[in-house]
Amino acid sequence: MNKGTHSATKDEALKGRKWWVVDIADAPVGRVASQVATILKGKHKPSYTPSMDVGDFVVVVNAERVRFTGKKETDKLYFTHTMHPGGAKLTPPHKLREKHPDAIFLNAVRRMLPRSPLGRDMMRKLKVYAGAEHPHVAQKPEPLKLSL
Repeated sequence: MNKGTHSATKDEALKGRKWWVVDIADAPVGRVASQVATILKGKHKPSYTPSMDVGDFVVVVNAERVRFTGKKETDKLYFTHTMHPGGAKLTPPHKLREKHPDAIFLNAVRRMLPRSPLGRDMMRKLKVYAGAEHPHVAQKPEPLKLSL
């Protein structure tokens, strides 16, 4: 009797998805992002398969009130490039927070997921909102307590 490792099928992955809501007000960016990335990947489930997207949906509220530890609020810089000569752009967090309050948290989670089509599918299950309201009440998301 040979029992091999179980790999989730596409039907199993789609059937077991849940919706979670997380309030990240006054929480450290990296600690919350790593736990949200784990849920998006599906590593919290016994049916986790690295080559399949078995994770759950996550709705994040109060993204504008997320905080940094130490001196990162003043010293950290976000790097982007226009792909033209001399097109490097460095943006401090306070300017990014003014224009796109949810971008700080989105960048943190995106960089913790695989850089592949699978990672892009995982990012589509993340919904981030700057304020306390979200339009996903019909999905009945359950509150998720994160250990900080």
